Amino acid sequence: MRILVTAGPTREYLDDVRYISNASSGRMGYAITQAILNAGYEAVLVSGPVSLAPPIGAEFHAVESTDQMMQVCQELFPHCDGVIAAAAVCDYKPHRRIAGKISKTGSPISLDMIETDDVLAALGKQKKSHWILGFALEAQNERENALQKLRRKNCNWIVLNRPDAIASEKNSVELLDETGSTIAAWAGTKTHVAEQLVEWLEKNAISTEPNQ
Repeated sequence: MRILVTAGPTREYLDDVRYISNASSGRMGYAITQAILNAGYEAVLVSGPVSLAPPIGAEFHAVESTDQMMQVCQELFPHCDGVIAAAAVCDYKPHRRIAGKISKTGSPISLDMIETDDVLAALGKQKKSHWILGFALEAQNERENALQKLRRKNCNWIVLNRPDAIASEKNSVELLDETGSTIAAWAGTKTHVAEQLVEWLEKNAISTEPNQ
């Protein structure tokens, strides 16, 4: 069994020195990767820039931008049995990256932003015999928004968590299926949550049959 995991933030550059990103630490994705390895499966980790060392034994791919994460994941996914998408991918990027460094002028500036490509939705379109587990970090209309993401991105399940999980050692999550029902819930350290999640996948998703 070979499982793809995405982790950490992505960065979208305004100019050659400044970028838009978020405070994701990557801890959840890295803990999931370690739990997969501990369970005896192959783990393929695609990570944005974080301060964590990749778990020993994982196949590791470092990326920075959303486009890079998209390209690497699309190349790897057909050779995996499933994906756990825990990365906090930037939703927007500047319409145009400025060469060099934007200088102060003493006046306000405005930026035109466009949506980034949706990595998880792209993998959902590639799905054949794979299974897909996404993450939804929501602050308003939590369950409704998470369920919309699950359906829009062709996920089998989605983990609902909240903004207080960002850069935290702990997490409290609910696992939703396509009906919107909570089929599992876990709380504690991210290591504990990751172990419980992988244990659930072993019982409900992970087959001993190789991916075709």
